[in-house]
Amino acid sequence: MMKGIASMSMQERFQHLFAVISGRRFLDKQGLGNEVPFFICAFKPEELVEMERLQRQLINRLEQAGIRILEINLYDLSIDILKERGIWDQMLEMEESVSKEQLKELLQGVLDPETHLVPAIAAKMVSTDFEVLFLSGVGEVFPYIRSHNVLNNLQSTAKEKPTVMFFPGAYTHSLESGASLDLFGKMRDDKYYRAFNIFHCEA
Repeated sequence: MMKGIASMSMQERFQHLFAVISGRRFLDKQGLGNEVPFFICAFKPEELVEMERLQRQLINRLEQAGIRILEINLYDLSIDILKERGIWDQMLEMEESVSKEQLKELLQGVLDPETHLVPAIAAKMVSTDFEVLFLSGVGEVFPYIRSHNVLNNLQSTAKEKPTVMFFPGAYTHSLESGASLDLFGKMRDDKYYRAFNIFHCEA
């Protein structure tokens, strides 16, 4: 019987993640039915630094095992998009003079997942030889980018290879409310049904 994530040490989580992601079942997308190969790696927000370290170690270990990882940090990608569009400095200047709500609306427009963010992710996928996509930086881009919007818009783009989203919060399932991504364990990001909890996957 698998242990719950709350009772798993970081070392146990590392071992589980490595065993799952390096397995042929995971890499070949076996046993998913018709679902997209999206996996949520949830963790407590206060574990962010430890999880970032775990993620780096995991990438190194997987690549040593011959498994190529494409890592995309949504925060870094957002800055790259703003700089490429020539509005990064403008945004920095505006931050002091406009309300948080106005700034959020502006960023939601220029970093819209469908028109800007996912095409930028797709471009990286096309130009990189990889087997698994890692998405991180989810907490840093909230509230102007919502994780369920990223996943919804990625469904047609990233369906060929497994995607693991490192999520600071909880991916919960209940009969009453269905499945939802609860950012920071408090804010219900939105209902999202089509991902698997990676800690529930057999190695």
